[in-house]
Amino acid sequence: MKSTKKPWIFTAKCPSVLGTVDVVTRYMAESGNYVSEIHSFDDYESDQFFIRIEFIPNGDAFSEDVFAADFQARADEFNMEWALTPPDHKPRVAILVSKYDHCLNDLLYRYRTGQLNIEVPVIISNHPDLKDLADWHGIPYYHLPISAETKPQQEAQVKELIEKYDAELVVLARYMQVLSPDMCQYLDGKAINIHHSLLPGFKGARPYHQAWEKGVKMVGATAHYVNNDLDEGPIIAQGIQTVDHAHYPEDLVAKGQDVERVTLFNAVKYHVEKRVFLNGSRTVVFGR
Repeated sequence: MKSTKKPWIFTAKCPSVLGTVDVVTRYMAESGNYVSEIHSFDDYESDQFFIRIEFIPNGDAFSEDVFAADFQARADEFNMEWALTPPDHKPRVAILVSKYDHCLNDLLYRYRTGQLNIEVPVIISNHPDLKDLADWHGIPYYHLPISAETKPQQEAQVKELIEKYDAELVVLARYMQVLSPDMCQYLDGKAINIHHSLLPGFKGARPYHQAWEKGVKMVGATAHYVNNDLDEGPIIAQGIQTVDHAHYPEDLVAKGQDVERVTLFNAVKYHVEKRVFLNGSRTVVFGR
């Protein structure tokens, strides 16, 4: 079945019991909703079931309220938590950044060209360096300097801006600040961070130079949700590039930054397309 209509997205999770796939697909069929994509996973370790469906509604009179009223009774039998996302929904994403521009540049390019179905209402930084880039895109840019003494006040300002611009996702696009436990808790599950995958071996300044000194044979990046474990939140996406003896520190930096921007893009795309499910300290990610 071909359709020019954009699909709705149905996501759900529940305890692993017999009939979980059937209760969803049977309702879709009985309602005349055409399933164009379906992914499911049953995790026998956590005893949890996850499902994501893209579907084309039956006719132009599709009602989210009617769907909810009809399906909820069936979902209750399975203790199922579920959600519907309409095709015109564009999550509002606040971006935090410091001086490195490679991840911000990439996200804004993909936002501008429609590769990321998002809105970017605000960019927040602890440095003024990238204001011109934000201005070129017509996005408000807030420079909020930070020091050890002003950290609580600065983070309070960041929270105010996130709420002012009604951001449902926060992306740390190489925001080079250690978040306080309070800020981590505030962003828990609704913020994505990116860092090089040389951790925990090469911490601190100039990690790629440290890695070159040790003769590493690969560089990579990890994108994960923010939680109180700082750089150890649930992982969404990772990427790697092989290197060898002919790569000097500046080559490692260039390759590493390339992997970082692509890995962050993938993580944000998976999140906004509702392909990521939190599963304890891990994630379930339904790729394409």
